Amino acid sequence: QVQLVESGGGLVQPGGSLRLSCVASGITLDSYSVGWFRQAPGKQREAVSCISSGGYVTDFAGSVLGRVTVSRDNSKNTVYLQLNRVTPEDAAIYYCATKQDPRCTSDIIRYYYWGLGTQVTVPS
Repeated sequence: QVQLVESGGGLVQPGGSLRLSCVASGITLDSYSVGWFRQAPGKQREAVSCISSGGYVTDFAGSVLGRVTVSRDNSKNTVYLQLNRVTPEDAAIYYCATKQDPRCTSDIIRYYYWGLGTQVTVPS
């Protein structure tokens, strides 16, 4: 059974940083691309960033450009997202998702497996 488990969410002060982890089980991530998505209350889920199986990162959300770093540690079957200089607009549930395709896409429906998400709260 494939599982993705996100962790690292919580309360982050404006201007601070967050680092989320996505641990996979049931699959070996090294041949999968992994996307990070987020959904704020009342808004659609949006693609934030993605890392290909080869480690190439594509940032999709304009609001995170220059602030986000995505990396992967295949030995730990884990992908990370770090977001710096957070603002209240970054508050959302963050999800990781994966598909057995080495290339990245922002198209949500192409991702097979999803985690349950981790809540990030940024007070205004």
